[in-house]
Amino acid sequence: MITIAIIAITVLVSWQAFNNRRLEDRLILWPPAVSRHRQYDRLLTHGFIHADWQHLIFNMITLFFFGRHVEQVFGGGIAGMVGFLFFYLSAIVMAILPTYLRHKNDSHYRSLGASGGVSAVMFAFILLAPWAKMVIFPIPIPVPAIIYAVLYVAYSIWMDKRGGDNVNHSAHLFGAAYGVLFMAATQPGVLPNFVRQLGGG
Repeated sequence: MITIAIIAITVLVSWQAFNNRRLEDRLILWPPAVSRHRQYDRLLTHGFIHADWQHLIFNMITLFFFGRHVEQVFGGGIAGMVGFLFFYLSAIVMAILPTYLRHKNDSHYRSLGASGGVSAVMFAFILLAPWAKMVIFPIPIPVPAIIYAVLYVAYSIWMDKRGGDNVNHSAHLFGAAYGVLFMAATQPGVLPNFVRQLGGG
């Protein structure tokens, strides 16, 4: 499965970067390197490194649980695998673009982690199964996915405005939006099915 392959590569690259500051510095999103030195690959590579093991494990567990289900929607065979891979990689880039544009001349800003891509996959799943039960970390109380989505977006907007916790909540928000838009644009039956499920049909 492509989800497993993405997780394996991300864990490997992140693990290597934990012990290699030079590698981390080359892969991390540092906006001036993109705007001044045209290192556009950083818009993608930052999604394959993480701040620490906790950051990495949380993202990869989330990707594992939701990615497997979303991947099936793209179908089997090479076309399906390529489709899901394109969705995930493009989500990493699209989720970080607003951050890059906001900080493109800020030499002190850095961002890393797969959260933008993971948020896209998670919201794609919510679009597919709005009444599936999800757990709001760290409170072990299952809630419907659609309720989780509302709380997730509200919290991310609040924290993005508040700032101060070294988490790129903007990438979470734009990743989530991209996940919904991508699925709606490429999977014609997804939105009607979502509406039917919300109405209990």
